[in-house]
Amino acid sequence: MFPQLETNRFTTETGYTLTVEVPQERADAVMEAVLAVVPLTWGDYDRVAFRSAAGEQQFRSLGTGRNAATADTVTVPCLRVTCFLPGTADVVAVMEAVYGAHPYEEPVILLAPALRSRHVRGLDEDNPNRFWNRQAADWVPAAHR
Repeated sequence: MFPQLETNRFTTETGYTLTVEVPQERADAVMEAVLAVVPLTWGDYDRVAFRSAAGEQQFRSLGTGRNAATADTVTVPCLRVTCFLPGTADVVAVMEAVYGAHPYEEPVILLAPALRSRHVRGLDEDNPNRFWNRQAADWVPAAHR
């Protein structure tokens, strides 16, 4: 399914990309639910995830579920939360946790096969583009300056 990548610069690992569209006010709860099942490690870090800026999710209720039908499309400000789940993760438990924390009857949850890259520890540490070899940018945590 994925190409074999031959390199000394990085290694690869298969797993899944989990993407959840969630109203901003519930994004923390969804992340806490995911983290209760899997630590979201990425090398020497954990709790690694991405949250987009708020966008708009749209839908129209057909009236066949819990909610009444809506005549027109409804929009809700939402974030997109994305993380990598290793192939060894209990994906069913993660998705059940998202369902439990999400406010929707039918949340938008996407799970796709993924290939992530992992650096080779100790390689390229003198690279002038690494944040520790430059004047600290605003995003660099105080503990890393």
